[in-house]
Amino acid sequence: VLKVPENLDPAGTAPLLCAGITTWSPLRHWNVGKDSKVAVVGLGGLGHMAIKLAKALGADVTLFSRSPEKEKDAIELGADAVVISTDASQMAAVSGKFDLIIDTVPYVHDINEYIPTLNVNGTLVVVGYLGPLDPMLNTVPLILGRKTVAGSLIGGLAETQEMLDFCGEHNIVSEIEVIKMQDINEAYERMIKSDVRYRFVIDMASLKS
Repeated sequence: VLKVPENLDPAGTAPLLCAGITTWSPLRHWNVGKDSKVAVVGLGGLGHMAIKLAKALGADVTLFSRSPEKEKDAIELGADAVVISTDASQMAAVSGKFDLIIDTVPYVHDINEYIPTLNVNGTLVVVGYLGPLDPMLNTVPLILGRKTVAGSLIGGLAETQEMLDFCGEHNIVSEIEVIKMQDINEAYERMIKSDVRYRFVIDMASLKS
């Protein structure tokens, strides 16, 4: 049983039990705090929560994105900077900067391009994609820089309650769009097209309609 802080909107709180704890767990495991430099790969359901939580923990937060149009949203959510990952000069400018990178992209992609942006002892943790890497992981920058690639899923009840309490203290909820049960098929099609900001929540009262 989990206790939801009374000041949090129930609809906005619902995705915290998925996207919230999925991003909170690695932030806590790698001891993110006010001196940390954190990057988030991808701005979606997981990515927007990673930005909010990392910022509230006091970290300097950067978004990696292939879409320049994501910059406005990222800054509004709390990011300190946005780096366009297809821009070689922007990527070079953050070489060796980050202590932790949270990769939230849900499909196969090249993670090698982000490894050089890790500091010595830095970690890139994959939370969005399950499956073989393609292209394969290049171990050279890992070995030369004592860098790590890791994975993380969710957390247990105690850690989830910790996350909810933290969100209550900092008034953090997910950015959502409430839909009726009758609109699920349309919502599914929109989700496939990444046309959601940033989580759908079903109004269960619509079951009576």
